[in-house]
Amino acid sequence: MQISSVNDVKIYNLSHGKSLPEWLSDRKKRQLQKKDVDIQRRIELIQDFEMPTVCTSIKVSRDGQFIMAAGTYKPRIRCYDTYQLSLKFERCLDSDIVAFDILSDDYSKLVFLHCDRYVEFHSQHGHYYKTRIPKFGRDFSYHYPSCDLFFVGTSSEVFRLNLEQGRFLNSLQTDAVENNVCDINPVHHLFATGTSEGRVECWDPRVRNRVGILDCALSSLTEGTEVQSLPSISALKFNGSLTMAVGTSTGQVLLYDLRSSQPLLVKDHFYNLPIKSLNFQDQMDLVVSADSKIIKLWNKDSGKVFSSIQPQTNINDVCIYPNSGMLFTANEDPKMNTFYIPALGPAPRWCSFLDNLTEELEESPESTVYDDYKFVTRKDLENLGLSHLVGSSLLRAYMHGFFMDIRLYHKVKSLANPFAYEEYRKDKIRQKIEESRTQRVQVKKLPKVNKELALKLMEEGDDEAELASRKKKGKALPSVLGDDRFKVMFENPDYQVDEQCEEFRLLNPIVSKVGQKRKKKLRLLAQQALKIFADEDDEEPEGRASSEEESSDDDKSWVEEVREQRRLLWEEGRDRRRQERKQADRNTVLQPQYYQIKAGEEFRSFNDMARKQRLQKASLEDRLKLEEHSGTSHMVDTAVGSKQLSFTLKKVNCVFTILFLQ
Repeated sequence: MQISSVNDVKIYNLSHGKSLPEWLSDRKKRQLQKKDVDIQRRIELIQDFEMPTVCTSIKVSRDGQFIMAAGTYKPRIRCYDTYQLSLKFERCLDSDIVAFDILSDDYSKLVFLHCDRYVEFHSQHGHYYKTRIPKFGRDFSYHYPSCDLFFVGTSSEVFRLNLEQGRFLNSLQTDAVENNVCDINPVHHLFATGTSEGRVECWDPRVRNRVGILDCALSSLTEGTEVQSLPSISALKFNGSLTMAVGTSTGQVLLYDLRSSQPLLVKDHFYNLPIKSLNFQDQMDLVVSADSKIIKLWNKDSGKVFSSIQPQTNINDVCIYPNSGMLFTANEDPKMNTFYIPALGPAPRWCSFLDNLTEELEESPESTVYDDYKFVTRKDLENLGLSHLVGSSLLRAYMHGFFMDIRLYHKVKSLANPFAYEEYRKDKIRQKIEESRTQRVQVKKLPKVNKELALKLMEEGDDEAELASRKKKGKALPSVLGDDRFKVMFENPDYQVDEQCEEFRLLNPIVSKVGQKRKKKLRLLAQQALKIFADEDDEEPEGRASSEEESSDDDKSWVEEVREQRRLLWEEGRDRRRQERKQADRNTVLQPQYYQIKAGEEFRSFNDMARKQRLQKASLEDRLKLEEHSGTSHMVDTAVGSKQLSFTLKKVNCVFTILFLQ
């Protein structure tokens, strides 16, 4: 048995656990029950409650004694007797069952619709009669007053087979291309069929006329819904005389009042999967809707979710046992699930011991489904070195992380940090010692984290306490240091205030000035209190008006301090950028440069190119010194006139060039 809690509603999966083979000896079974925890928790409510491969649909007889289940392979029908808690009989059929229904209060009259267009009737002893409908069928409903079977399928016609006369009657002609599901109201016997175009057509069987059409496809599209295909009707169910639930192929459930063409409520499963089953729970006014992934229980008036069930395998059909909190599901799995929800109702009469069992489990809390697992995030997996397990069976994705076995987590944790237990033990010992020290005489001691802030708060707290003591009915406000809500701020190093950060330096002048004003105000209030107790006059002092001037001076001073802090931050940022550029220049790797020698040019050396580049970047003084050193000098004098004298010195010949500019 597996226990889970969704929205504070306990759900007991009675079919969870391993099934034991029949050929095992009693001694071997007892040994397995002692060793295996899953087998110990297993409850076999009904013996052999399973199918060879897959179960497609499941129903309960009206008297509540028999449970009928259809499945494959080979196609078969199984009947379970709840009074005996075992299999009553099993009948194999020629083809797969699309839908079946129980016409009598017990199992004596059964109707099966096969995938090959055959309709088969069974009585208490077995096969009774077999006939064929013109088109492939998808669903059928039985009209008790007229003994008519209404078949819908891959046709626009609704075929009628009268069981009293034993012949087909005139069919009902609908406007749809295909009809998927149908149902008959149990009160006034209105016949409704859901079409592949997203409409519901309602017919009166007495006059065989259509009385109304509901366009559910447009009503199911809420604001923000992405439409990929036209929603068709996949499920249909009546409740009482006026309420009808419609399920679409895109995962929406619409609740209608037959007197209105607009839905009362639209509930989305958010899986974009066809709704496979719809049921009503009248005791608590709930709707039980199911697609292939999840079963949702929600209030039919407000749409608020009551609880949900998510089996491990896909769901084909859901059946509620009448007047109880038990559900049966037909799954894509050999085992048929049995769920018991005590909040929905009591256990059935044939398994009333479940109430006592669940009450004992609630009194002595057992481990829920999540107690054996540890929730970890991707960051935790990286720290443990288990990122390679993402996508494997050892991790189950859930929300923003994964569930992993708690035994595997503890094993990996011990390997990753072998001294974790020693550190945990030391922390516990230190906490015990600190708790014992609290019983001694208390001395004001600054915390290890945020000492400056704590000192400031202590000083302000003393001032406020002194002011409160001077007032007649004054009461001191609680200090931040003594408040448990802010205790972590002075214990955890992660909350340390960084006084060198830009935000703190820009905000500190304002905060400090506000604190100074607050202290001045406290001092003034203290002085006034002293004067009141001295029975002095309550007249305002003459120099009181100067406080406004002081406040204006204080405003100017903190503005100047903020500007100064901004200037310092700008200079620090400039110096930091310079250092980064210098460091980048040091780390730069010089790449060789290649030069091409043109035809007719004489190659001397690479130093000439480097010298020319340096000469272009050098200042005028450096260029003149370099020219003097090389023997070439240019002299320019503009005091007398526009003259330019240039000469070149050589060892043998001297050439003078004088240029007069008029």
